Amino acid sequence: MSSIATSTDIHIQHGHEAHSGQHHHETFLTKYIFSQDHKMIAKQYLVTGIVWAFIGGLFSVIFRLQLGFPEQTFPILESFLGKWAPGGRLDPEFYYALVTMHGTILIFFVLTAGLSGTFANLLIPLQIGARDMASPFLNMLSYWIFFLASVVMVSSLFVQTGPASGGWTVYPPLSALGDAMDGSKIGMDLWLISMALFIISQLMAGLNYVTTILNLRTKGMSMTRLPLTIWALLFTAILGILSFPVLLSAAILLLFDRNLGTSFFLSDIVVAGKILPNEGGSAILYQHLFWFLGHPEVYIIILPSMGIVSEVLSVNSRKPIFGYLAMVGSLFVICILSLLVWAHHMFVTGLNPFLGGIFVLLTLLIAVPSAIKVFNWLTTLWRGNIRFTPAMLFAIGFVSMFISGGLTGIFLGNASLDIHLHDTYFNIAHFHIVMGVSAFFGMFAGVYHWFPKFFGRHMNHPMAFIHFWVTLIGAYLIFWPMHYEGFAGMPRRYYDYSSWESFKMFNGLNEFISVVAIIVFLAHLLLVLNFFYSMYMGKKKKTTNPWHATTLEWTTPINPGHGNWPGEIPEVHRWPYDYSKDGREYIPQTEPIGPNESHH
Repeated sequence: MSSIATSTDIHIQHGHEAHSGQHHHETFLTKYIFSQDHKMIAKQYLVTGIVWAFIGGLFSVIFRLQLGFPEQTFPILESFLGKWAPGGRLDPEFYYALVTMHGTILIFFVLTAGLSGTFANLLIPLQIGARDMASPFLNMLSYWIFFLASVVMVSSLFVQTGPASGGWTVYPPLSALGDAMDGSKIGMDLWLISMALFIISQLMAGLNYVTTILNLRTKGMSMTRLPLTIWALLFTAILGILSFPVLLSAAILLLFDRNLGTSFFLSDIVVAGKILPNEGGSAILYQHLFWFLGHPEVYIIILPSMGIVSEVLSVNSRKPIFGYLAMVGSLFVICILSLLVWAHHMFVTGLNPFLGGIFVLLTLLIAVPSAIKVFNWLTTLWRGNIRFTPAMLFAIGFVSMFISGGLTGIFLGNASLDIHLHDTYFNIAHFHIVMGVSAFFGMFAGVYHWFPKFFGRHMNHPMAFIHFWVTLIGAYLIFWPMHYEGFAGMPRRYYDYSSWESFKMFNGLNEFISVVAIIVFLAHLLLVLNFFYSMYMGKKKKTTNPWHATTLEWTTPINPGHGNWPGEIPEVHRWPYDYSKDGREYIPQTEPIGPNESHH
């Protein structure tokens, strides 16, 4: 392996030398659009993720207006949505399309591609001491295929019959039969093509990340000296490589059922009194294929945030991360167990009770490594010399969200309880807190922490603090009440609850949730404003290491060129968490271990 690493590194180094000699030949296209520099590709993923997050968030605001104010009309909706909001009220069919697109966009396009794509691209070469990714061209290609998937997904919003409206899980038979509803027509085909392209891009990126981490580490950078961010991104990439192909096969087989007359997921279907010829397929098969990716997907989203939070907590509490090997081990165990628990999403499908019991056991087991991580984060904070930077606040917020959201997962992991709670608002509350909001908090922590590395400037802190407090309080005010609605049996995926006598008592609560959701959405516009303003007008970074961190990315120039380090790549002599040691605030990884130095 070392010979591979050496030869590849020499190749990239030579490529960089040749490249740096030709900087004046770079055009706008080669520098900003079709760039092969990992830092520029990270920025492309980040900006694309911001655009998608705005669209996905806007969709949630629109359908929250329907849920909170079902009797009211909003003429502005008709102005923007036309036939999908006649008289200022959402069309029921389009309501489901918005819910579908909201889930798809935020889970796949923002929290998978936006989060992993941004931080894997930025941090992997910088923190392991590499000039670039193992294959810069493949890296560029993976972004542009993701962008193409985005274009296909956007185009589905403008077709005559509307976008896909089968829920973000697009279960057959509804999704397999074009005649079932408008949202099962061309919009569904575009959704499936977009997802197939998206998965191809993620597989290309994942293989690149794993290859880079294993082969291009600088001298002295053993696996046990890697920052936890890199470990988390490595396991994320491996999970994606193992599970994404399964969803790709499901998407392709569903396209076959829709367009080629096959029967993978269809059997004994009657439409409008007419018996269809499809036999032998199973809609449950699709659910198995979907959730074999769907549950690892939860960890593909949350693991990068866990890595980012571990780094930010250690840097800003001025303490070594507590239990480094236990953190790596728990990441590994989460990675393994996440591939073995998919059927807990299917307790309500008539699953064999014996199998259900096995999946309950495995599901509750996954709480153990998660609890280890929480314990280690809290112990890292304990008696630390904490600096409350915006990144630190979001990292602490992440721990809070992960604990409260994780505890409700224990309810849903138990089959006998899940059967009653599965299709209620309790489920919505659980996964939004533990996966959606927590992952976003990790992402925000990463953006605020590494923004100086991205752009050589600092973000505005007062605006960041407003963004944090509104988001934290708002997230709890939105999703905590949903637990109580779920306990009361309020089902999810309904268009109008006011027509049900038993749920009228929640009208006021739904209105309150909708108002808070709009306020939180506006707070995120503040983040977007802060981001783009600070990019050009923020306070310039005066030192290469503004946070006094130990890791390698802070040894590069303030605005690193393509190749990261102008001279030789620095050598690593120690682990990445030497804080508050031997009377010193921090000791960089590049500093050799002294003769009288204490052990960590």
